[in-house]
Amino acid sequence: MARQRGSGKEEGWAGGCCAGKVLLIISGNLSFLNWLTIVPSIACFDDRSLAFLFSPRRGGVKDRVLQLQGSGEQPPPGLGCHIRRVVNISFGLLIAYLSVPVVINLLSSRQVMNTSFNPLRIVNTYGAFGSITKERTEVILQGTSSPDPNDPAAVWQEFDFKCKPGDLWRRPCFISPYHYRLDWLMWFAAFQTYEQNEWIIHLAGKLLAQEEEALSLIAMNPFAGKDPPRWIRGEHFKYKFSKPGGAHAAEGKWWIRKRIGPYFPPVNLQGLRKFYEDRNWPYPVRD
Repeated sequence: MARQRGSGKEEGWAGGCCAGKVLLIISGNLSFLNWLTIVPSIACFDDRSLAFLFSPRRGGVKDRVLQLQGSGEQPPPGLGCHIRRVVNISFGLLIAYLSVPVVINLLSSRQVMNTSFNPLRIVNTYGAFGSITKERTEVILQGTSSPDPNDPAAVWQEFDFKCKPGDLWRRPCFISPYHYRLDWLMWFAAFQTYEQNEWIIHLAGKLLAQEEEALSLIAMNPFAGKDPPRWIRGEHFKYKFSKPGGAHAAEGKWWIRKRIGPYFPPVNLQGLRKFYEDRNWPYPVRD
């Protein structure tokens, strides 16, 4: 049987939720998370508010729903409806009261994320970011064909990923609603060390072997059509946007970067064999 009416509380929450998420989709670049919230919230809308999505023709979905619901007069609300209304209002007032410290935290310059402010744990703060920075650190993977990675004459070439900052002249991409998970993980790895993110060494080994599965996750392989790299290293950079009208922007650069230092030292396939074996990872083999 079709649901006849959703409560005002449910529909109000769904409307506010969708409106907020749409604003985030328009202004942000993580909107796959917001789409995942919007889709299930549609079930909270009253059927009548969604009726415009369906054809009014006879025999259509809307017509069949109206026949199922019946065309008779609705009985007056009973005691249960009044009790439900009182409970809804009471819960609304409770949540509003418990939300006061959460809102104060939201407006604070020192936001605390993923925290509960009351023993009931009904209203909390959650999220990945308390603030958005104007700079970001990035791990740049570089490979060389030189037999000696410490040779000053060694030429290091960069692997470009599909969306994360790398090439200074590449415009930031718009990814909604898709999510480049590897690019996302590379960003988080830059906050820590490679010892805390062993998977990045795993990735380096696959790139040394030029495995097709790993290469499909990146945008540009500087060794395509050539011999595989002998060494790969990770370099740590700080990125920020170039200023409109500035010297870097005049050169066509979207980004300005400054080297922080090495992220992980040069590695080769032979040197990674024990690293792979200790973790029971399949050892990459060059085709």
